[in-house]
Amino acid sequence: MTTRTSLGTTGPTVSRIGLGAMGMSGTYGQSDDAESTATIHAALDSGIDLIDTRRLLRVRAQRDPDRQGAYRPQARGRDVECEIRWAARTGRHLGRGRHPARLDPQLPCVLAAAARRRSHRHLRPARLDPSVPIEDTVGAIGELVEAGYVRHIGLSEVGPETIRRAAAEHPIADLQIEYSLISRGIENEILPLCRDLGIGITAYGVLSRGLLSDSLRAGATLALDDFRAHSPRFQGENLRQNLRLVETLAEIAAQHGVTVAQLAIAWVLAQGEDIVPVVGARKVVRLTETLGALDVHLSAAELASLAAAVPDSAVAGDRYAPAQMAQLDSERSTVGQG
Repeated sequence: MTTRTSLGTTGPTVSRIGLGAMGMSGTYGQSDDAESTATIHAALDSGIDLIDTRRLLRVRAQRDPDRQGAYRPQARGRDVECEIRWAARTGRHLGRGRHPARLDPQLPCVLAAAARRRSHRHLRPARLDPSVPIEDTVGAIGELVEAGYVRHIGLSEVGPETIRRAAAEHPIADLQIEYSLISRGIENEILPLCRDLGIGITAYGVLSRGLLSDSLRAGATLALDDFRAHSPRFQGENLRQNLRLVETLAEIAAQHGVTVAQLAIAWVLAQGEDIVPVVGARKVVRLTETLGALDVHLSAAELASLAAAVPDSAVAGDRYAPAQMAQLDSERSTVGQG
């Protein structure tokens, strides 16, 4: 399998697997700064140059007194394809001309610094702000592209109508959205539309937040500050039912001589070169396991058998709590479909 691919028809060429940094900021309970730093360094050394970060996250591996940005790769002389996201609901109107998009008021300073470092090329709103037309948001970012601050524009967790309207305003490189063996709702409308428009998929949640791995099979408990402790798929009978699916997956993984996580990542990789899995490894050992998925080759028959053995329709519980699900524009077309 190739180790690099194009992020959509208008986006950059990136590593076939990306590294997600959200878990390094405590989303899944306490994290280790030194281990996070080592993991990012190991990812860079392995050839990974797509690091999915968010400006509001404290990515502890960065070597800079400004702790609000993403990891700064120039500290090691790397030209890394990082991307920066921001919460579109927390700022004042900053767009110029006809695009009064409401962006974070600190964004221009962050982007100016990023442009000098040549470290951030990809900008996307973290979620859709329903009070601001997507044309204004994308149009405002398009002006930043013209000014040289941003190179590519992405979207996150939006549905078909929003995708069409955004793409009509400016070329879109990719859509960041959850996609895994047990979260396949995008296959109905969103994925075909993105392919028609030449938009790549940056898939997060590939391991369904650790569910599709060996980490919870041994009966591990979740800390109260772990996001999953409050997620429907990790509650009571839902978790027990979902772990039965994981046991089935483990049997298939054993037949291939790989781990559950490697099989789950390999399944996503096999869905198309236009899909880039972003895996949230927080430890070097997990990163090594992730990279091993590149060596897992599944035939069409094996892929079909795997999907049938672990159907997303059998998954218990939504991927977010009801209040969060209601905020996802993408779920308007995929709710109830894994």
